[in-house]
Amino acid sequence: MLVIWRFVDGNRAHEKQSAALISGLGLCLGAGRLDCRVIDCRAVKLSFFGGVPEALRQLPRPDLLIGAGHRTHWPLLRARGLCGGRSVVIMQPSLPLRWFDFVIVPEHDRPPAVENVILTQGALAEPLPDIPFEADRGLLLLGGPSRHFQWDAAKVTAVAEQLLKRPLKWVVADSRRTPQGVLTQFIGSGAELVSWQETSPGWLAEQMARSGHIWVTGDSVSMVSEALQSRAQVGVITLPSRRPNNKIRGAIQRLLDQELVTEQLDEAACSALQQLPRKPLNQQVSCARALLRRCGIKSTLEKGDG
Repeated sequence: MLVIWRFVDGNRAHEKQSAALISGLGLCLGAGRLDCRVIDCRAVKLSFFGGVPEALRQLPRPDLLIGAGHRTHWPLLRARGLCGGRSVVIMQPSLPLRWFDFVIVPEHDRPPAVENVILTQGALAEPLPDIPFEADRGLLLLGGPSRHFQWDAAKVTAVAEQLLKRPLKWVVADSRRTPQGVLTQFIGSGAELVSWQETSPGWLAEQMARSGHIWVTGDSVSMVSEALQSRAQVGVITLPSRRPNNKIRGAIQRLLDQELVTEQLDEAACSALQQLPRKPLNQQVSCARALLRRCGIKSTLEKGDG
């Protein structure tokens, strides 16, 4: 039995990544071989001068301590010092890499080539729900301006209008960063328009799992990574970069070069790249397998499974 202490900080984006890794570990180990305990860093205080908090004394000692986000780093390190186990942080930490046993980092963050680093292609994403796949359903996800990208309203509108002419059952959704009025300009297109304010926590994952075609504006590598967990053909609307050396743009370009995503608007050319349904990328499984291998633990999954 592998015992995991999962440190969470209340940030949904961080917690989705640690949940994804634990999902991958569960698949690699098989049913009944993983015991995961969640530790909320906001509730359990781990002082560098105190002993083991009562909340942790009642838990089985950890084999792995996993966290994502800066607020999990110090509690995770202190818990390792008090209770043992190996520390695993997801995303580039603000603390030195050598302080952790393992660091899982997207390749676009360009970490140094050290032995405790495990590279991912984009952000880790949880598996999508196992629901019926509809090849004639399209999903268009609109982001917005960010510190990495400018928002090209004319290009986004032009590409979206071309996509919505395809004979698919389209759903168009915006996000917190989408400029006001972008979604409403597609009224009358025949697509279902959904504001992020109207959605439930599981809505997006369900839409991705169901859709045969997903298009995402290229300002969010995490959204592209989630789309690649689907069986859909994934397209990206690329946006102008705010800086010449843009690591997110580089990550998207690598996905385009590998033909995991497309920016082709010609339907015939686009369809030739990826047959439907496409196999999910499942980065969480390959990272879990690498982590187990480095810990000397055998995975029950063969390469290519999951």
